[in-house]
Amino acid sequence: MRGGIAYGGDWNPEQWPEETWPQDVALMGEAGVTRVSVGIFAWSMLEPAEGVYDFGWLDRALDLLAGAGIEACLATPTAAPPPWFGHTYPEALPVDADGRRLHHGSRQGFCPSSPVYRAKALEIAERVALRYAGHPALALWHVHNEYGCHNARCHCDVSAEAFRGWLRERYGTLEALNDAWGTAFWSQRYGDWDQILTPRATPSFTNPGQQLDFRRFSSDTLVGLYTAERDLLRKITPRVPATTNLMAGVHWDMDCWDFAAELDVVATDHYLAGGRTDPHIDLAFAADLARSLGEGRPWLLMEHSTSAVNWQGRNLAKTSGELRRNSLAHLARGADAIMFFQWRASRAGAEKWHSAMLPHAGTETKIWRETAALGAELAGLAEVAGSTVRADAVILLDHASVWAQDHPAQPTADLDPVEEAKRWHAALWRAGVTCDLARPEADLSGYRLVLVPALYLVSDAGAANVAEFARRGGTVVVGPYSGIVDECDRVRLGGYPGAWRELLGVTTEEFFPLRPDHRLRLTGGGTGRIWSGAARATTADTLDAYADGPLAGSPAWTRNTWGAGAAHYLTTRLDDAALAAVLAAARTEAGVEPAAAAPPGVEVVRRSHPDGRSYLFAVNHTGAEAVVAASGTALPGGEAVDGALRVPAGGVGVLRETGPAGRRSAHP
Repeated sequence: MRGGIAYGGDWNPEQWPEETWPQDVALMGEAGVTRVSVGIFAWSMLEPAEGVYDFGWLDRALDLLAGAGIEACLATPTAAPPPWFGHTYPEALPVDADGRRLHHGSRQGFCPSSPVYRAKALEIAERVALRYAGHPALALWHVHNEYGCHNARCHCDVSAEAFRGWLRERYGTLEALNDAWGTAFWSQRYGDWDQILTPRATPSFTNPGQQLDFRRFSSDTLVGLYTAERDLLRKITPRVPATTNLMAGVHWDMDCWDFAAELDVVATDHYLAGGRTDPHIDLAFAADLARSLGEGRPWLLMEHSTSAVNWQGRNLAKTSGELRRNSLAHLARGADAIMFFQWRASRAGAEKWHSAMLPHAGTETKIWRETAALGAELAGLAEVAGSTVRADAVILLDHASVWAQDHPAQPTADLDPVEEAKRWHAALWRAGVTCDLARPEADLSGYRLVLVPALYLVSDAGAANVAEFARRGGTVVVGPYSGIVDECDRVRLGGYPGAWRELLGVTTEEFFPLRPDHRLRLTGGGTGRIWSGAARATTADTLDAYADGPLAGSPAWTRNTWGAGAAHYLTTRLDDAALAAVLAAARTEAGVEPAAAAPPGVEVVRRSHPDGRSYLFAVNHTGAEAVVAASGTALPGGEAVDGALRVPAGGVGVLRETGPAGRRSAHP
């Protein structure tokens, strides 16, 4: 792959008359496009009938790209089996929890456990790889597309048999499985492996352990599909890297940590959530997660939108300048590729109202002008490529915990673990602090501050890891309803929060969930909502308490010394201002500072090279000019900045900094 920031989008020449292709490639040159994804949904065009192949059109398309010096991120088209697949092999179509067989007519129309699907997917992947192994345009393999976004779990008999095999490997014996799932409850004890099904529709709640393990199994199955294709591609093209586009921070049906471990480079898609009041902060969360999945290495933004999408209830168009702001915000947080879905807006099909780099109205449009301007700007930022983002704070996030808390039999339906993690991340964003995300078992030694907003489930190893981080001098903040169950979703007995009672120096004897409209006043002036608990401090100091209600006088915020460090605990879901105050106190204690002094609403992030060169990004999400304290050389352009980087309303400033990159002293 070439150097610099890759720029482009999905190109689908099969959707258009061939006479438009040279025009497309010429316009790509005008827009500064350096890479396009090709062939993602082309299976029915490449194999119009089983065993009948047509590669001529793709040959010509790739030749056009190579002639123009544009790289191809070439896909295996396995995310959308053709009509003949479902017609010939109906047993390989997915089945939902109600037992309904789903039919061909969209995408992701396959059972992930189907041996027929796997065989046919590997056949077409092999054909593509052998055909284009030496093609000069080939730079990267794009395996499948957005695994799990529409079809993460299947309940057919083939899936049930595969699930039983997965359980045998995990537990070894039925006795161990029955203990893990707590099957003595509701007469669910299994006497034979064949009695175990997927968690299909039942009269009441399904078994929580069964549901959790089925989510794990389903995620592992998708990872297995990816690695099967990747391994085949590696044999044929050992020097071509492979990836797939995750939906980090958006879709939670597969374990992105497990997927990321198998990718040569992390790639992700991100689309603004039109219903959010802070979509740009949600973007930052997704970008930080994508970077963290690759352990801090640069990553690829494989898809985002130039303007509106087609699949939300209200598909909002982006305002002038928003395309640039979104793109450079991803770049600031570690992306080395800025790509869109798609190059040319579709004339027909389910995504014809999805925006594109080249819109229906052509080149005399805002979108086209902004697309071309961004391409030129990214070319002028080429030196940023390869630099990384460093963070002193980390939020712990585990997919299994999210899945376990998703079971409906919880104390409240109002405590969303993903939204709570995003809310804590947003508090750091507003303070100008960049943070990573990590599994609870990850190496935490590189951080000063560990945040645990909503980790209902944690393993013994994860719990011990957090405690050890504090013992060695780190600062920990734990949110309500964290540390409650083990990895099998079994309650940790003896008082909540079971995993961290000693670390936090607090014991909670009973949860007191709140009505949605109920607010509890706190002695510090803030409020709590959704959640509260009857807690007592054992070794911790109480920093804030409930001022009214049945828990008046009980601790709401505590701090406990633990070894050389400290652990804070919240027994309620604080309002945003009170949460910001708690995290600010923890940041001060830990010595975590923002990347630069900036006004509210201005996003500041630093990227650095190993040789000390650093780049400060300042993204202004406000309607007024902002001044950021920084010195260096503005990019692109080369204007000198001495102490005050001026960023226009809704604009972005990028600075090659003068002097050493952000001061960063030793960690605990």
